[in-house]
Amino acid sequence: MKTLYITDLDGTLLNDEGRVSTRSAELISGLSHRGVAISVATARTPATVEPLLADTYTTADLVVMTGATLWSRVHHCFEDMHLLPEADVRLMLRVFAETGLAPFCYVQRDGSHLDVYHEGADLTAAERKFVDERAHLRLKTFHLREACPVDACGRVVLFFGMGSKEKIVDAAERLRSESDCYISYYKDTYTPDLWLLEIFAPGVSKAAGIERLLRKIHADRLVAFGDNLNDIPMLRMADVAVAVGNALPEVKAIADIVIGSNNEDAVARAICDFESSQNA
Repeated sequence: MKTLYITDLDGTLLNDEGRVSTRSAELISGLSHRGVAISVATARTPATVEPLLADTYTTADLVVMTGATLWSRVHHCFEDMHLLPEADVRLMLRVFAETGLAPFCYVQRDGSHLDVYHEGADLTAAERKFVDERAHLRLKTFHLREACPVDACGRVVLFFGMGSKEKIVDAAERLRSESDCYISYYKDTYTPDLWLLEIFAPGVSKAAGIERLLRKIHADRLVAFGDNLNDIPMLRMADVAVAVGNALPEVKAIADIVIGSNNEDAVARAICDFESSQNA
């Protein structure tokens, strides 16, 4: 029986400093060198995931951008990317203009690079922090005060917005009434009173991305780790659903096991324990 261990990043594998601890990196790398299949499922893009995992050796594809695409760490490229329908992109651009929301628009440039457009006249403090933390990354390029080019509307993979709960919910609910695309909004893990909006192609989810990865590596058992509401679908599909100690109550309620917090190397230690018991 082949097991895939898959973990959320923020609030789960990453500690409160937003990093993979040295000990977690050592444990996961050691298991991966022994052939254990370990991956992450995250809303992040490869541009931010790769630096976070720079000291963590894994071989399985990563489920990134909420499952809109897999990312091959071996070949350093996107695998099976799902793009937003062009008609929906045009609808969304209209709704954003009407609601005063200016989300970041992620466009596939090639097999490994994303162009990110933001047409707002000025960035909010949260948006500026978001850009400043990512502007130096190799795998994405920001184009500020630029609308998504007309000829790129067929290559949009993600709209990512941030703002007040009122503005985010307004835009999201209007779009849900007119589009079958994946539309999710939730409170930010790190910043009080900041809400986030993600929009992907229909059928996109962490769970769907994980299913593709399971088939690709021929795994027949899934152990999943999470902390937030958007992790619930992948936890429900897992053979063993694991919540970290700092997870939301709703996540703990549906988990089979609750382990230590994200500051205690709990995910890496739990994988070690699972492997030890499986091989005993």
